[in-house]
Amino acid sequence: MHRRYPFFLTMLLVFCLGATVFAQDGTGADVVDTEKSGPGIREMIQAGGLVGYIIVGLSMTMVALIVEHLLSIRRTTLMPPGLAEEVHKLIGEQKFQQASQSCRMNPSYLGRVLGAGLADVSLGYSSTEKAMEDTGMEQSARLFRKIEYLSVIGTIAPMLGLLGTVWGMILAFVEFESKANPQVSELAPGIYKALVTTLLGLGVAVPSLAAFAVFRNRIDELVAEASLLAEQVFADFKRSSGRAARRRESQRRVQSEPAVAPPSVESEPRA
Repeated sequence: MHRRYPFFLTMLLVFCLGATVFAQDGTGADVVDTEKSGPGIREMIQAGGLVGYIIVGLSMTMVALIVEHLLSIRRTTLMPPGLAEEVHKLIGEQKFQQASQSCRMNPSYLGRVLGAGLADVSLGYSSTEKAMEDTGMEQSARLFRKIEYLSVIGTIAPMLGLLGTVWGMILAFVEFESKANPQVSELAPGIYKALVTTLLGLGVAVPSLAAFAVFRNRIDELVAEASLLAEQVFADFKRSSGRAARRRESQRRVQSEPAVAPPSVESEPRA
């Protein structure tokens, strides 16, 4: 399954649940007196107008992103159990093709990092280590970009709420200007509607930014753990490569040293 499909399925599920809750809240609002129990969710969203509906859409997107990240940013997802042990065994047996195939069958963070190292294994451990570092940086950047949408939602939602509040206050004061001596009860509905969008925006921003911080720390932890595990997988290969490099260096030095000629014996002068 394509990696984007779970997110779209989660979005569809969240929107369906949101529509169900919205419809149930609207049904209950006809029975319960809002003056005694306060406005319901549907009344508050309707009071927020177009901006309120946009913020509600952002909230559903936020919930879908959080659910998707909880399922995808996990230790078992980034580091499949048994993959490191299997690849380490195959590398010890010099079966690099089988090890690469095993990494391709496990398209995860660890699998891609190990696969990049195995692609350059014929060039020595230094090239292998560089390939794993580059791939690790690329994969971690993708994970951070993935959760960046939560930060964007957490930034945009309160700004939209402030926009709706300012617009509602403008409408309230326009009504105040049109009447000679308006009562407070006449201005209260307009001010109430203006402040609703701020409440909705903050209600989306707080959990979104909190979830972003949690996932960011989780990615840092799991990426560091996966990088250390990848180094341990190639530990034996690193030692064997080092020994082979030292042997080649010693042989090169022996071959490069000039042959020492035996000392010449000077003939004694004849009498």
